[in-house]
Amino acid sequence: MTGEPVLVFDGDCGFCTTSVRFAERRVGVRARVVPWQFADLQALGVTRERAEREVLWIEDGRVYGGAQAVARLLIAAGLPWSPLGFVLRVPPFRWVAQGVYRIVAANRHRLPGGTPACALPSEPTVVSGPATPERR
Repeated sequence: MTGEPVLVFDGDCGFCTTSVRFAERRVGVRARVVPWQFADLQALGVTRERAEREVLWIEDGRVYGGAQAVARLLIAAGLPWSPLGFVLRVPPFRWVAQGVYRIVAANRHRLPGGTPACALPSEPTVVSGPATPERR
C-alpha cells in the first residue's frame, strides 16, 4: 500500500475518539483517519485484535502501533510536532513512551471521555463441556 497514511483508532471508545479529534484540531493529522470498525483491516494488513488494542499508523505498507503510531503522527504533522515524534522513536524515550501508552490504553475507560465501552477486550475465555449443567 502506498499513498496517504492511514490512522486507525477505536471508534467505539470515547477517550480514543476525543484524542483523535483533539489531534485533528491541534496537531493537524496528515492521514486518512478511520475507526477500525469501518476500516478494511485485511487490506490494511492488520488484525481486528491488534486494532482493538492500539492506535495504528499505516504508511507505505508498514504498520506502527501504540506509541510508535503516535510518533509517526507527530512526525507527519511537521513543525512544531515533528521533533517530539523523532524523540519518541529513540531509546530510551521509545521504551518510556510505549510503557506510558500501555498504561493509558489499559485504563482508557477510566480517563476523561472514557466509558465502559472503552475498556480493552479481556482475554478470550475458553469454555469446555456442555452449555448447561447435567442434572443427576
